[in-house]
Amino acid sequence: MQLSHRHIEVFRAVMRSGQVTQAAQWLHTSQPTISRELARLEQVLGMQLFERVRGRLVPTPRALALLEEVELSYVGLERIAATALSLRQSPQGRLQVLSLPALTQALLPQALRLLLATSPQASVAITPQESPALEAALSEQRFDLGLTERREAPVGCELQRLLVADEVAVLPAGHALLGRTRLSPADFEGQTFISLAATDPYRQQIDAVFAQAGVQRQLALETPSAVSVCALVQQGLGVAIVNPLTAIALQGTGLHLRPLTVSIPFHVAAVLPTTRSPHPLRPALLEALQAAADAMLAQMAHSAERQT
Repeated sequence: MQLSHRHIEVFRAVMRSGQVTQAAQWLHTSQPTISRELARLEQVLGMQLFERVRGRLVPTPRALALLEEVELSYVGLERIAATALSLRQSPQGRLQVLSLPALTQALLPQALRLLLATSPQASVAITPQESPALEAALSEQRFDLGLTERREAPVGCELQRLLVADEVAVLPAGHALLGRTRLSPADFEGQTFISLAATDPYRQQIDAVFAQAGVQRQLALETPSAVSVCALVQQGLGVAIVNPLTAIALQGTGLHLRPLTVSIPFHVAAVLPTTRSPHPLRPALLEALQAAADAMLAQMAHSAERQT
């Protein structure tokens, strides 16, 4: 006797319902049939999956561990079904976008709003990914378009610049430095500072600016995401320097921006795999991304004007 899909189907139904009777109703069969299939499954696997307690089936730790693996396989099937449904609803297929997490929150939503306004039937799947895994996946041509902060194109890809803007300081409500319209490195002397991860290239640029100015900060906290940096600043745990897109998106919720007297350029670019067949929607999304980037640049300029 070999393990079959039917065995797994019955096992999953019992585990999810908690009752043989309910599982039988879900699978449009009888309770004796479910019990018989479970007994066969235990025989095939050579281990007990359920204890019979007062007429009820109680899963053993082995059954719970097995369920985790079973659910993974069903997630794969559900993804296939969702993809098939998307293809049926959208003849062009789903546009696969790979993006840095910060850009999925601060640029991509605005671009998708513009895209869907002109192409309401568009289907887009967004996958957040950090570098260098992002660049590796794009080089392997596994996505239609990527969004990165890098200045060089990954192997097998082209780079299209969308935006260049200086990083900004973010301060919590009531902070003493809010009295200044622009902040110099010297203003951060002795300040509790929240940093990006040590391996982040922008963290390294920021540290170099302060080292060159001879400024000593209190480096209390670090986190890999600009969003989480801003969340810590909002709680009054320190000040920070982050990319302007994330700062603009989160300002006004206990988070205040100030431009810097030094320039730390922040780059955003679209990455286009060159050997993957271009998706029909890719030009439209590129146009929407550029429009969203231009709008955010205008918003930054307006914000800077209000503070001077």
